[in-house]
Amino acid sequence: MTRGNQREKAREKNLKAKAQEKKKTSVSGSEFQRQKEATAEIMRQKQAKAAAAKEGKADGGGDGAGSSNSKK
Repeated sequence: MTRGNQREKAREKNLKAKAQEKKKTSVSGSEFQRQKEATAEIMRQKQAKAAAAKEGKADGGGDGAGSSNSKK
């Protein structure tokens, strides 16, 4: 039965090590904030581009001549 106890203790040790690894961050707080702001700016640009494309499509994107969705 001692072998089973060793396995359990090894599992607990490994779980602790993994938990500590997850807590560690590889970037400092200010660097993380810069990355977060840069990512947010990229997303804002993508959203603005998508909104512009959507408005362009809604304004005059199609004249209805070749619409395949119209059913009579």
